[in-house]
Amino acid sequence: MQAGEVPAWKARRVAQLTTTLPLVAAEYVDRQLAPVVGKVGFAAIGRLVDHARVTFDPEGAEKQRREAADGRRFDVHTESADFDGTVQVEGTLDLADALDLDAAIRQGAQELAALGSEESLDVRRSMAAGELARRQLAFDLMTEACDGTASVVKPRQVVIHVHLSEAALGGKPGIARVEETRSIVSTEQVRDWCGPDTQVTLKPVIDLDAHHHTDAYAVPDRLTEQTRLTQSSCAFPWCERPALRCDTDHVIAHGSGGPTCSCNLAPLCRRHHRAKTHTGWTYEKTAPATFLWRSPHGLHLVKSDGATRLLTAHPPDE
Repeated sequence: MQAGEVPAWKARRVAQLTTTLPLVAAEYVDRQLAPVVGKVGFAAIGRLVDHARVTFDPEGAEKQRREAADGRRFDVHTESADFDGTVQVEGTLDLADALDLDAAIRQGAQELAALGSEESLDVRRSMAAGELARRQLAFDLMTEACDGTASVVKPRQVVIHVHLSEAALGGKPGIARVEETRSIVSTEQVRDWCGPDTQVTLKPVIDLDAHHHTDAYAVPDRLTEQTRLTQSSCAFPWCERPALRCDTDHVIAHGSGGPTCSCNLAPLCRRHHRAKTHTGWTYEKTAPATFLWRSPHGLHLVKSDGATRLLTAHPPDE
């Protein structure tokens, strides 16, 4: 900050986030951020702070998780409806419930578009929320539980990809990373999600170090999933769009002899996929989650495990 490389407001924000951490956890955050704090966003900083909290202060993290769970709410402000007939809706939900709700509203918005609605996506999402409510009221909400008694809670069926730490697999308190949101949660939270009211589906573990290959241009689902799990965000420098919402790109174009295999695929968001295809940006994959980029103006950058660093502003001497 004193050197003018990091704005004061950003340094102040980092200090605020780490105030409640134990000293050892704050030191860990400091070591990790010192070389890159001017280049990373608040979302990445927040995930790092959460990681430090769960790792170095598991009891405090669990207490904070339970307090946050007690603060969940969902408010529909019908008492303050505007003259134009609209109301504000706000709430704080459990992540799994929020993903379920977002998926249902997104599906409803798509159905409205398919039926001919010409409204914007935001408007269709708001309409879908109302359709979802009316549809639910028309259903029989009573479902039969396993013991034969009536229950109003239907099994949770949300799909969440969770990466567990080695400690968690051994039964000890640990951390987990949620692929869909790139957020850090405790293993206790994962256990709560996998409770008796949840429909749990176990899928085979994908070996991220294995090499898969196909002669076809189309990328098989298994290769796509392996690519997205290896590199959790867009491979383009400083882009933080989740890999789940990216295209799976052939680093060396298939038409130029590039194979469809683990070592020649990378997640690129649609914008940067077009930049690579139609402009002077080029790149190569030097490791499973490391990419060397060359800009049209001679910049050389490395994107590795989600972090970007500038190598040189000029092409290296031959």
